[in-house]
Amino acid sequence: MDCIHLTGIRGYGYTGYLPEEQVLGQWFEVDVRLWLDISTAAKTDAIEDTLDYRSVISLTQHLIKTSKFVLVEKLVTTIADSILQECDRVTKVQVTLSKPAAPIPDFGGKISIELTKSKSNL
Repeated sequence: MDCIHLTGIRGYGYTGYLPEEQVLGQWFEVDVRLWLDISTAAKTDAIEDTLDYRSVISLTQHLIKTSKFVLVEKLVTTIADSILQECDRVTKVQVTLSKPAAPIPDFGGKISIELTKSKSNL
C-alpha cells in the first residue's frame, strides 16, 4: 500500500486539561500518514484519481481550531476518524498530534500522541 505524508500542519486551538488552555488556547502541530492506492494516479497523472491532500490539511486545521476537548487523546482520535470518514480512498491513517509549547513548568520539550486507525476500526 502506498503512503502520503503530510507534516507540520499547524493550527491554534483550545483543547487542554488546564482551564487556561481552553481559554487562551495554544498551537498544535499535526503530522498525517495516509495509506491509499496511488497506482491509477501514477498512470493517469490526474488529481481525481488520487487524494487531494489539501482537503486533509483543511479538515485537520478546522478540527484543531473549532474543537474544544479536555484531552488531546480526544482531538487526535477525532482527526483520524474524520479523515477516514471524509476520504474514501484512504484505507488507513496515522495521526501524530503535538503540543510544541505545553504549559508545564520547567519543561521545554513537546508532547506528542500518535494514533493509527484503519477503516475497519471505525
